[in-house]
Amino acid sequence: MITCMTFEKILPQLIKLTADVGKVIMSFYKADMAVEMKLNKTPLTIADQRAHQLIVEGLNHLTPNVAILSEESDTATFEQRSKWQEYWLVDPLDGTQDFLEQTGEFCICIAYIKNHQAIFGLVYAPLTQTHYYGFNNKAYKQHNNIQTPLNACSATLPLRVVIGHNSTHNSKLQTHLQQLGKHQLNHLGSALKFCQIAEGVYDYYPRFGPCCEWDTAAGACILQNAGGSVHDENGTPLRYNTKNDLLSPTFFASGIH
Repeated sequence: MITCMTFEKILPQLIKLTADVGKVIMSFYKADMAVEMKLNKTPLTIADQRAHQLIVEGLNHLTPNVAILSEESDTATFEQRSKWQEYWLVDPLDGTQDFLEQTGEFCICIAYIKNHQAIFGLVYAPLTQTHYYGFNNKAYKQHNNIQTPLNACSATLPLRVVIGHNSTHNSKLQTHLQQLGKHQLNHLGSALKFCQIAEGVYDYYPRFGPCCEWDTAAGACILQNAGGSVHDENGTPLRYNTKNDLLSPTFFASGIH
């Protein structure tokens, strides 16, 4: 069992682990590589696979008795997962399409789930060498060994909205944006959207398109610990590992709690 004190203790190792994995990911950046298409029609590269291998090895070393669910692992059945009270939830390379398109908007996502809630989240952006993490009602950004508290408690007018590059044509999203009134629309790849709301760059991230729990958990946890909120269409905070599939529901992430 992991506690907040445990996170304090292993945070330096997690930061080093993700920084090291980030270097490996960057060694493949802008290089020619084979791209496979998974059953869900998302791309898979050697960078994803290598990052997965290194993160799983690192987490197994740090917390040898804790289950790990990674986007690139052989997914456990719900019958198996339903017995897990706590586990690591990992996306080794979130934003693979952005990685391939060389936008720089990709990251490593690691969350710790306990009783269906994310209680720790860490996101690392390899291109800028920036860490974001949150737990125990606090969140931080770390860059060049400088740690800055994140406080996402304000909103601007017009509202600064951020969505993914491939979300523009979603009809439900377009209807929602029209109902918002005057706003500034921005595009950003991967879970970095949560992080930039947490640091006050943007205000609001609505998500209607498909994504999975490993895409959402770490970033949502950071934003919530920075004072923001992430909830579904019923106003309920997101929960994890509650059903057979691992799809996240429609959700709304905001800098205001």
